[in-house]
Amino acid sequence: VQLAESGGGLVQPGGSLRLSCAASGFTFSRYLMNWYRQAPGKERELVADISNGGETTNYADSVKGRFTISRDNAKNTVYLQMNSLKPEDTAVYSCLVHYLGYNYWGQGTQVTVSS
Repeated sequence: VQLAESGGGLVQPGGSLRLSCAASGFTFSRYLMNWYRQAPGKERELVADISNGGETTNYADSVKGRFTISRDNAKNTVYLQMNSLKPEDTAVYSCLVHYLGYNYWGQGTQVTVSS
């Protein structure tokens, strides 16, 4: 199983970024996918998750109305569209899949929101 995030960077408050997580090594369309984030000195936080077919999504209260999780099962990719970014969104963002009893993580992508 491999997960590879991309799309992070430096953005000003109020800006937008779109993160991608490309998956391989498992049947992507059968599994729920998650986005997590971890800010310096803080616990890792579940940001959003999406069901295998994309019909059901869940969000942390802190990002509701600003972030949108989506997936393209034909491309084995899950996305996180982040709008109206705030400095407190600064963190390393990682995707996760729970597969055959194990949690698999990508390497993460840094998002920094600063003026």
